[in-house]
Amino acid sequence: MKNFTILNGLDNVPDELKNCVLTIGNFDGCHLGHQRIFLSALSIANSQTAGVSGSGAKRPTATEKTAGVSGSGAKRPTATEKIKTPVLALTFEPHPRDVFAKEPFMFRLTVGEQKARALKAFGFDGIIIMPFDKDLASLEAREFVQKYFLDALDIKAIVVGEDFHFGKNRSGTPEFLAHCGSECGFEVHQLNLLENGHASVSSSRIREALSEGQLDVANSLLGYHWIVEGEVITGDKRGRELGYPTANFVLADNSNLAQGVYAARVKLGERLFDGIASFGKPMFENSQPPFEVHIFDFDEDIYGQHIEVALIKHIRGQMVFDGLDELIVQMDKDSAKAKIALANVKPLSKLDEQLGFII
Repeated sequence: MKNFTILNGLDNVPDELKNCVLTIGNFDGCHLGHQRIFLSALSIANSQTAGVSGSGAKRPTATEKTAGVSGSGAKRPTATEKIKTPVLALTFEPHPRDVFAKEPFMFRLTVGEQKARALKAFGFDGIIIMPFDKDLASLEAREFVQKYFLDALDIKAIVVGEDFHFGKNRSGTPEFLAHCGSECGFEVHQLNLLENGHASVSSSRIREALSEGQLDVANSLLGYHWIVEGEVITGDKRGRELGYPTANFVLADNSNLAQGVYAARVKLGERLFDGIASFGKPMFENSQPPFEVHIFDFDEDIYGQHIEVALIKHIRGQMVFDGLDELIVQMDKDSAKAKIALANVKPLSKLDEQLGFII
């Protein structure tokens, strides 16, 4: 797989990533609608040839264009050889809505590093994870274009969804961006929202499905099996006493995943395992339950290690039992169902396969 660069901001962009095709958005979930944008960006980059650098020709700035500078002599140099056009995604952390909330409230589907893994699997050259704060939010849209798209990245083209807005008061609409592109010499490609059923594919729709235990719906809209991850912590060790030792980690406080039992595919480093996961403890302390994963046929000390879990199938919601013996009987039944689901799972897409959980 080719090199992939993660940039935390746009202060020092390597020259080999400039003159790029750019996508920009929150991309929470990297779902099928986002993937349509990613594929478009890759297609545009593959159809173009970058100019040879070092000629000294400079594109006019947005300010110069607005002032009526003709820009003669500012034409990009023509290509004398094929140089690959890099493809980048610009996204924001934390989620812009959380910046203006009293406390983080957004149920996140993917954070920065998870988005990076998805984009790398897609074949992008890099991701820019822009720190989002109120100062960035107050930047005028035209200044945003000049500072980041032109000065920092010297973009060749940009691909956005029809609902994307940026800049102060969200004044940077796709129409505004198209106007800037015609002035400043970069292409703007706007894609309509992707429809699924009678509604658009959206992060909010996926969040709702996950909160209601509709994992199949969520995964179908994502185009891959949703992944949670964390560092394995010490739990109450009650699972070991029941014959089901678990690797535990904590989901974000604002996670709204439905409590219940799930068939799971587990990744530890490069190793892959089958398992069953449980979220919620209705028979015990349930105010801030850990996410618990029982890995089949596994007996290793993995405390402190990073674990990734792809949710394959929702087995059932949480239940309260009359005693531990009844709980164990149900856990045996759940495990049998999980093993059947895992034996028959197939990749939902090429991305699902590339992410490495479904092989």
